[in-house]
Amino acid sequence: MSIVTLLPFIVLIGAMFLMTRSAKKKQQAAVQMRDEMQPGTGVRTIGGMYATVKEIQQDTVLLEVAPGVHAVYAKNAIGAVLEDAEYNRIVHGDEDLSVEGAVVPDDASSLTDGPDDSGDAKIDLGKKTESDAAPKDAKGDEDGSK
Repeated sequence: MSIVTLLPFIVLIGAMFLMTRSAKKKQQAAVQMRDEMQPGTGVRTIGGMYATVKEIQQDTVLLEVAPGVHAVYAKNAIGAVLEDAEYNRIVHGDEDLSVEGAVVPDDASSLTDGPDDSGDAKIDLGKKTESDAAPKDAKGDEDGSK
């Protein structure tokens, strides 16, 4: 067997190695994230539900999905552990109002710099008027130049 015959197999094995290595790193990061969960933190499940962690067991997590409503989830069902600010912004609609001087106008007129006359200029759309549509020789007859 020559090296040319073996080259596709070597490339395929290398690609498979890189993909499994990447997937293993992602899986380890997810396990580490789930292990760092503590009661009181906000989480998002893999189904997209937001809740607060109440208790953590070996393989399960008790989540408070609404005030007084608790549900037991597998640890593997936790998709992301959220920071407090992000959780409050998403769940409670709390906005970070730390940007000073940001004013949102009520209408678009205040967004323009001033009066703009470029909107008054006529734009040629390529339409022909009745006088343009008439044949040229017919125009010559009207003038009497023929």
